[in-house]
Amino acid sequence: MSNSSNTVVGLLAGTVIGATLGILFAPDKGVKTRKRISEEALHARDKIVETASDLTEQVASTVSSKKETLDEQLEDVVSNVSHKAEDVISTLEKKLKELKEQNKKLQKSA
Repeated sequence: MSNSSNTVVGLLAGTVIGATLGILFAPDKGVKTRKRISEEALHARDKIVETASDLTEQVASTVSSKKETLDEQLEDVVSNVSHKAEDVISTLEKKLKELKEQNKKLQKSA
C-alpha cells in the first residue's frame, strides 16, 4: 500500500475509535448510546467501502497504464529487432554476391 493509502486508513480508524469512545463516555441512555454506536459503525463501514473502492480503481488504473506502457515498449523492441534482422540479411546478401563474383573470377583464371 502507498503512504496515502496508509494515511487514509489510519484517519478512518482514528475517526471510528474517537467517535466510539466519545459516544461511550457521553452521558446518555443505553438505548440511545447503542443506536449512536450502530449509526457510527454503519457510517464507518460506508467510508471503508468507499475508500476500498477508490483504492481498487487507483490500482486498476495504474496496472492498466503500466500494461499499455509495457506493450508499447515491447512493440518498439520487436520493431527494432525486425529492422536489425533485415539489415543483417541485406548485408549478408551483399557479401554473398561479392563472394560469388570473386569465385567466378577465380574459376575463370584457373
